[in-house]
Amino acid sequence: MSRSSLFVLGGARSGKSRYAQVRAEKIAGRHHFVATAEAFDEEMRSRIARHQADRDTSWRTVEAPRDLPAVLDRLSAPDAVVLVDCLTLWLSNLILADADIDRAEAELCHTINGFMGHILVVSNEVGLGIVPANALARRFGDAAGRLNQAIAAVAAEVVLLTAGLPLTLKAPPQPQ
Repeated sequence: MSRSSLFVLGGARSGKSRYAQVRAEKIAGRHHFVATAEAFDEEMRSRIARHQADRDTSWRTVEAPRDLPAVLDRLSAPDAVVLVDCLTLWLSNLILADADIDRAEAELCHTINGFMGHILVVSNEVGLGIVPANALARRFGDAAGRLNQAIAAVAAEVVLLTAGLPLTLKAPPQPQ
């Protein structure tokens, strides 16, 4: 079985999660949904429930609010199809835990680079708006921009979703 990596970016409600799920479901293998969200309030619980309802029983959900590289290492296998949703929630969790963001980013890139199956990673593109007014929001925006750049560099394919429409930013390598 071949291996692949797809990085899907987009704004809120751009269609990125649905696009990634549809792409993942076209790949034969064991499907794993790696959830990075934590439900701290009713609105987030509702969002999580909507995403869960969109997946059928062939998906196994694994939660990874902070230890994403370790979870991906455990799931790495030739028949694995792993969808990570989403990196910006993971990053938020790390920032709030005062984790070493640079180290976590490097570990994640290394893990994606060595992943044995198919990995699809979803992230929000947060750098298209105005510079936030507070220090924490600026720190998050800067860290998200750096993380997205790093993941885009190691991913074989990068797609940006806007208004539900995919725009290929980096095409996958073509077989020789």
